[in-house]
Amino acid sequence: MDIIPAIDLHGGKCVRLLRGERSKETVYSDNPAEMARKWQSLGAARLHMVDLDGAFAGKRVNAAAISDVVSALSIPVQLGGGIRDREIAQSTLDLGVSKIILGTAAIRKPELIRELVEAFGKRILVGIDAREGMVAVEGWMESSTSRAVDLALQMQEFGVSEIIYTDIARDGTLEGPNLTALQEMAGFLSIPLIASGGVSSLDDLKRLRELEHLGISGVIVGQALYTGKFGLEEAIEVIKG
Repeated sequence: MDIIPAIDLHGGKCVRLLRGERSKETVYSDNPAEMARKWQSLGAARLHMVDLDGAFAGKRVNAAAISDVVSALSIPVQLGGGIRDREIAQSTLDLGVSKIILGTAAIRKPELIRELVEAFGKRILVGIDAREGMVAVEGWMESSTSRAVDLALQMQEFGVSEIIYTDIARDGTLEGPNLTALQEMAGFLSIPLIASGGVSSLDDLKRLRELEHLGISGVIVGQALYTGKFGLEEAIEVIKG
């Protein structure tokens, strides 16, 4: 299981939002590439990045900052936010990221996911962001009528290699991950699942490690690292047991 530090981009800066609300933003760095180098130097095996402006606008926005981060690292970068058609998917991969994450498109244009998997294989991930078990879209601003589990099963059928599951109610709150929802999701899937949202302590990581046998391949950590709840190096030690 990987500990995957998160960098959220807004206006070219590294920020964190509380439950995805733009009005509840904290800026942690004016230089995302510098922050990314820090996580790599502390042992990160990969980096998770979200273009928040892109997620809200439905198009690529922070291309310069994304290129700077990718150029600064030797580890893989996975990127989501605003990737909703073939052209944006291609141009985002051309920035040098290893994998792209689609979210809203999985609901709005499910056949696009199948098309992209056929074209780019394991470079396509799907992020499922849920509120009370139902999928949220458009940068979390809208709720859908689709169950998160049902969408995950459809994406698995389309050949998606890995699912990122975020519990919106826990994201940025430091209230702990929704272990029940993760167990349910992992129990339905045969592909790896990345947990996201709410990790606040090393004890949370120990509990997630106990779910690794269900197919939990990684955990995305943001707020806890930025606020000093624990260090990346000690988190990696915990997750390795």
